[in-house]
Amino acid sequence: MTEALAATTSAAHLSQTASNELVTEKLSIAGIRCAACVQLIEYSVAQLPGVDRFKINPLTQKADLRWHQEQIDLKRVIQTIVRLGYAAFPANQSLTEYQQKAKKKALWRLFIAGFAMMQIMMYAFPSYLVPVPSVDGDLTPDLDRLLKLASLVISLPVIMFSAMPFFEGALRDLRHRHIGMDVPVSLGILLTFFASVWATFFGGAVYFDSAIMFVFLLLGARFIEDMVKSRTNAALQILTQLPRSLVHKIIAFPEDRNTIQVDPSTLQIGDVVLVPAGEQMPCDGVVLDGHSECDEALMTGESQPVLKQVNDKVIAGSINQHSALIVQAEKVGQETQLAHLIGMMEHATLEKPRLVQIADKHASRFLIAIILIAMTSGIVWSFIEPDRAFLIAISVIVVTCPCALSLATPGVMSAAIGQMAKAGMLVTKGAAIESLAKATHFVFDKTGTLSYGRLKVLDAIWIRDQVKGFDAVQALGLRMSGLSSHPVSIAVHDYCVERLNSAQQKNASSIDLSLAKEYPGLGVEVHFDEHLLRFGRLEFALELSGSAWPVPMQYSDKTISALADQSGLIAVFVLQDCLRDDAIEVVQTLQGSGKQVMLLSGDRIDVVRASAEACGITAYFAGLKPDQKFEMVKNLQAQGAVVVMVGDGMNDGPALSLANVSVAMGQGAPISQSRSDCLLMSNRLSDLSFALKVSQLSYRLIQENLAWAMLYNLIAIPAAVVGWLEPWHAALGMSLSSLLVVFNGLRVLRLQPAAMLFQTTGEGK
Repeated sequence: MTEALAATTSAAHLSQTASNELVTEKLSIAGIRCAACVQLIEYSVAQLPGVDRFKINPLTQKADLRWHQEQIDLKRVIQTIVRLGYAAFPANQSLTEYQQKAKKKALWRLFIAGFAMMQIMMYAFPSYLVPVPSVDGDLTPDLDRLLKLASLVISLPVIMFSAMPFFEGALRDLRHRHIGMDVPVSLGILLTFFASVWATFFGGAVYFDSAIMFVFLLLGARFIEDMVKSRTNAALQILTQLPRSLVHKIIAFPEDRNTIQVDPSTLQIGDVVLVPAGEQMPCDGVVLDGHSECDEALMTGESQPVLKQVNDKVIAGSINQHSALIVQAEKVGQETQLAHLIGMMEHATLEKPRLVQIADKHASRFLIAIILIAMTSGIVWSFIEPDRAFLIAISVIVVTCPCALSLATPGVMSAAIGQMAKAGMLVTKGAAIESLAKATHFVFDKTGTLSYGRLKVLDAIWIRDQVKGFDAVQALGLRMSGLSSHPVSIAVHDYCVERLNSAQQKNASSIDLSLAKEYPGLGVEVHFDEHLLRFGRLEFALELSGSAWPVPMQYSDKTISALADQSGLIAVFVLQDCLRDDAIEVVQTLQGSGKQVMLLSGDRIDVVRASAEACGITAYFAGLKPDQKFEMVKNLQAQGAVVVMVGDGMNDGPALSLANVSVAMGQGAPISQSRSDCLLMSNRLSDLSFALKVSQLSYRLIQENLAWAMLYNLIAIPAAVVGWLEPWHAALGMSLSSLLVVFNGLRVLRLQPAAMLFQTTGEGK
């Protein structure tokens, strides 16, 4: 890797302006092996003048860079990274070609090390059998020297080619006064090799087989580790795999619908694009023409296609399934909802649980301590048994595995975040996984959280069959309810639409009700053909006739809306905000797992009570203001509770910001989403239960990895110090230890959400 890599940066990325404004960019960085690599690059770039922020995601190997254009340019940042021994590119340039070359080279290194190991083991075999009586005679000095020389010659390609990544990493670390895992690895390889070279010419036992086996095992472990990382990252990467194909841009819509093909990165707000069936939306926008269905599972987790027609919103990354749509761009590039959520998720993978932060903090100190222990062991054994002193010191260095946790944690975190994302739960703060795993209390809002947050007509009582001027009384309800955007009006309008054919809907919409007047909080009043009509609250509608309508007992806790004229009632609509299909089962699941479930709502007590009793929640509170919700969450935490708050409205913002884990519904208010640790984009509460299982397993795996790393080193280091382990034993133990924790992390991928038990249709969408 040379500075020539920096030349791949496009001129657009290298341009400067006269201003000193902060500029942001994403970089792809190749060659990162462990947490030490990340620390080295971050520290070096952060020291550059003008760099405001530089943070690497070790899993995706992408970095967020923010710098002052007047003080430094992007070229210098990339050159700094390249000089450290890594490759760096602007994130919009593909790393595929580079990664393919690196993988091919890694395979060649592994093949040469494996081939050499087999040959050297064959040459070492006779010396191991010298004491065995069944062998006819001992090795002669000349034959012994010949086998040693052959082993030396075969070892050279391994040392000069296969093991070079370890040596380069060690030199880089030492040059920057940093002790990483490559330092003890390189020491073990080189000391064993040169000691064997000395013994080849001046007498003594050689350990070429141990050194080459060590290299082979390490290369094999790294190769498997890379494949495991790719697998664990696949669920997260699917969100970023937007096509780079050209976009069909319409120049003069609606006069001319001819298109030109442009790069999606050149789209601007207001541009009009044609999205054929089968292609993905290149932007967030609004449909200007066309009628189709879009698969929005990428963003929301919604498994069913969503109908899209004129004036409907579309989101970047969704797939247009049936027929072409003409869309006007409202958000493009990094401003789209998808780009924003991807950014939050990538940031989440950077955050580590507290246990891992403690382990990473002491990793370098641990390595230094191991080198000191190895040196001390060698000195002590030089007085006890000088012939073994050197090999015991090497075994101590080789056997240690301080990076076991660093290898496993990124995989566990990525797998967890990816699994949640596939189920519709987007994690925006990685630390939430640990808190969610430890949660003791789940606090729910009602409207829009346990319930759908929009009214549905449960029953319609038609007092009259026909009203003058309308073919059907439902047509009057359709026309009147269509005059207001109030949630009650929307629910009644949708109800009437379902019961009228297209001809009846067309006739109703053609009737002129231009003299309509809306009374906020009450309803709508119109004059039509010498009639005075009202639609809205029951009391408001009945004022025209001065009559009354007794509300049946079963409707006492429901919302009542009425349509009436001067002669009396025409129709009565009974509405209710229904519980989500999966609300009851999710609450029962949480309670069954030992969690305390509470309901905090600003709604009326009778409505809240009905919802709580339906779900089996005994702790519920109604009529709460935002500050009261905040205080209740604060009091729970003061009692030692770990609180998960689930909400969607503006009144949930303060409580969400205080909770240990805040979960905002995907259709919720922007303020609630901005203060949340997780976004439930699917709006399925069942995905919250799945996220709890994933977080609990993930945190347990991290604890297991930490415990294993500690146990392994507590056993292996003393065993090496007392001389029970040969260098090749140590190499095998280190490699297997690393692989064990990596494969342990893959267990997260075995968790799968229930086969969409609670598919949301109709009102659930």
